[in-house]
Amino acid sequence: MNDANCVGGGCWQEPEAVHSSDPDVLRAALVRESLERRRAECRADMQTEIAKLAHDLLVREPDIDGFFGALAKEMVEESESHTCGVWLIDESGTRCDLWMVYVEDQLFMPHKEGWEVHEAKAANKQLACETLAAHLFEYRRGWTETVEYESDDPRLPEEFRAFAHRLQSATVVATPLLLGTKTLGWMTISSPGAPQPEHQWWRVALIETMARHAALALHHNRLIDANRREERRKAILEERNRLARDIHDNLAQGFAAILMQLQAAQRENGPLPAKMAASVDIAIDLARTHLTEARRSVGTLRPIVGQGEDIASALKRLAGLGQRTANTPIDVVVDELPRLGDAVEREIIGIAQEALTNAVRHSRARRITIRASAVQSVGLRLSVSDDGRGIGRDRQTTGFGMTSMQERADRIGASLTIVTAPRNGTEVVLAWEPASLPTQVHVAG
Repeated sequence: MNDANCVGGGCWQEPEAVHSSDPDVLRAALVRESLERRRAECRADMQTEIAKLAHDLLVREPDIDGFFGALAKEMVEESESHTCGVWLIDESGTRCDLWMVYVEDQLFMPHKEGWEVHEAKAANKQLACETLAAHLFEYRRGWTETVEYESDDPRLPEEFRAFAHRLQSATVVATPLLLGTKTLGWMTISSPGAPQPEHQWWRVALIETMARHAALALHHNRLIDANRREERRKAILEERNRLARDIHDNLAQGFAAILMQLQAAQRENGPLPAKMAASVDIAIDLARTHLTEARRSVGTLRPIVGQGEDIASALKRLAGLGQRTANTPIDVVVDELPRLGDAVEREIIGIAQEALTNAVRHSRARRITIRASAVQSVGLRLSVSDDGRGIGRDRQTTGFGMTSMQERADRIGASLTIVTAPRNGTEVVLAWEPASLPTQVHVAG
């Protein structure tokens, strides 16, 4: 008869003790079974208590910092440890940083308070934390399972081992904050006293149970933050649209009506006295200028990108509008471009519009050229250049238009370079890729 029994799709091998007649073997087997049952009951009780604790903490500490701070304190007290740290992977997914640590009956949050690094002790503490953060991020096994260390474990960074020795830490346990298959960060505890493997299991069970609730709370908080940011974005967009409508319906339409009346008066009243004719001409120029400014403001608040309109079409339309208000030829050279998403394209067109407006109004150029090309099939390079008088050094970083272009580039993570020199023209170059350089302004010598 086969001793292997299949249970729940898997095979379980009966222990030899079941068939043994040796009293010592049977006694040892019963002791192990009793111990495993007590451990299972302890785990079940622990999970129930921690679920209640997490619920109570969320009610009492609704902000995520307060919740995790109270959880770290509870972890130290319940696990008979002296430190508990929480380490989070940043939004870019390229590194891990210490978020908070409860140590010596105090909660430290470096991202809020900062640690005084001018003292040697504080500098050593910061270095130890930075090296452990790097280790947690790089040690792939720890992304999916709990890892136990002794304080002199060679896997730990040397700087952290020295720091743990000063704290008289004997063991370190690190467990990932897992949400499904995604790792959000880690929770760690350091415990004093001589290592006791036979009693360490309950610390591991405790931190793993805590980490599950912590990961869920962190994920829930991030969802709330994302929804809040989206609501703010929608509110800002709606306010921009409201301002654009008000400017278009009131200021722009008002200037257009004034301009029409002045032009009608100029045509119908025959020859006017020289002074009066000059005043009417000035009034017409002012009305036309401010009408253009009002329309430009509408375009800045809500760039001219029609429903489903791609960048190439929008650039050609911008050039056409610019050509009608200036005698300067505007060339458009556009290659086949990828679609970059509405949010990115809106900012790119806003930058192109601002750069073209500046060139038309201020450059005194003989020709303006707009070029756009794809970068590695996923990005874009946009250039608006002129052969005009350039931007003077005293004006290179002033003006709302320049600031507006920089802010737009920053919002989409693009590189904005402005190359200019007196009497040698200006070129505004925007480069956007999924990961781009920071905004820059260069003035040629």
